[in-house]
Amino acid sequence: MERRTCHYKEKEKPEKGRRRGRKSFSRLILCISVLVCLLTGCSGVRLNEEKVRDISYTVTSEDRLPEELKMLIDGKKQEPFKMTYQDEGYLYICEGYGQQPTGGYSIQVDNVYMTENAIYFSSTLLGPAEGEPKSDVPSFPYIVVKIEFQDKTIVFD
Repeated sequence: MERRTCHYKEKEKPEKGRRRGRKSFSRLILCISVLVCLLTGCSGVRLNEEKVRDISYTVTSEDRLPEELKMLIDGKKQEPFKMTYQDEGYLYICEGYGQQPTGGYSIQVDNVYMTENAIYFSSTLLGPAEGEPKSDVPSFPYIVVKIEFQDKTIVFD
């Protein structure tokens, strides 16, 4: 009688499958962590909000602005905007409030101050005064504040 032997190799390796699952899960966690850091601006720089001193500034009228800045503002004034512009040793801090239904609006500068590593700027849009005649023509109020150039981050409060 002839004897036959059967060689059967088991492919069952549950441990390897678990390792592959763990590697995939670890990679997923790593990718999510990197994505969160990128989206939240994970730069490691913390802004110290403690006021060091007030900054002297000049509210600058449109006719005294650099031509390039005028063109930039004109292109943005339909919508609210916040931007800075540097020219000839000065920094221009600009804030626009977008289209308003009527004229008669004004803007009040609330704060311009320096901290250890930033300059803070805040302003408030004031509506037309009661009893003041209003035009039905939309307006685009904005303000430009000129300060001496400082190599610091500008924070719009």
